[in-house]
Amino acid sequence: MSRSLGSLQVGPQGLGCMGMSEFYGAGDEAESIAVIHRALELGVTLLDTADMYGPHLNEELVGRAIAGRRSDVVLATKFGIVRDGERRGVRGDREYVRSSVEGSLKRLGTDVIDLYYLHRVPADTPIEETVGAMAELVTEGKVRYLGLSEAGAQTLRRAHAVHPITALQSEWSLWSRDIEAEIVPTARELGIGLVPYSPLGRGVLTGRFASSADFGEGDFRAANPRFSGENLDANLKMVAELRALAEARGVTAGQLALAWVQHRGSDVVPIPGTKRIKYLEENVAAASLELSEADLAAIEAAVPASAVAGDRYPDMSSIGR
Repeated sequence: MSRSLGSLQVGPQGLGCMGMSEFYGAGDEAESIAVIHRALELGVTLLDTADMYGPHLNEELVGRAIAGRRSDVVLATKFGIVRDGERRGVRGDREYVRSSVEGSLKRLGTDVIDLYYLHRVPADTPIEETVGAMAELVTEGKVRYLGLSEAGAQTLRRAHAVHPITALQSEWSLWSRDIEAEIVPTARELGIGLVPYSPLGRGVLTGRFASSADFGEGDFRAANPRFSGENLDANLKMVAELRALAEARGVTAGQLALAWVQHRGSDVVPIPGTKRIKYLEENVAAASLELSEADLAAIEAAVPASAVAGDRYPDMSSIGR
């Protein structure tokens, strides 16, 4: 069983590797590598990382995990977010594109990246320049397919006119549905596959969190508007409704939420992240969970996107250009 991102064939579900190195508290490299190996055994072929995770540490971890198994993997990484201590910026100029890919190839231990994304769209560089430089990497054999992350509909059109865009990676879950009105139809019109990140609402839709106190040290969710204060209290009430639906069906809330994303279309390949084999296996099982139209309606009624409290990020200024 596989799905298509443009002309790129992948398993029905990918693995987001970000949290293995940063953002969600401490990780364990040996356990994370074991998760990646188990994912490959279960038919998860798309591994997703980025140069800014760590920074750089996550690409290095993924590189070690796939050493000797490169042919089993559809390897995706991202560039464009520049980190300088606690400060972040976005770059997409040709010089930066070329220096970024060389660093990623070295850290990943490979001579070609299967899917290379622009992580965020810069405000000061025309998308035509950035994608033009990325297209040169395809010609040179360093990259096979191109993607964008968190790009708006018009940016997608402009980028696709320069070089075919294979995949759009954006946040998409029961409580992050803003891409559905314009961006998803545009991607489908252009034949661009959809790769939802955070399809489990950064883990909160699994029902495993009762308050912000459950977020460990170093977990960025504690400072995220959606996961703090009264916003979190309101959002957890919806999660409780989802848990009730899931328990009635004999599955977890996370499986129900992830199955909802899987049902968005055959061109949709979510990349839930985890650093635990237990949760990986739960996520993979959700890909085969069948939902009727009535099931989907009940799930959406339990977690109406319009009722979700709080923005996705503290600063939304670089999203959806």
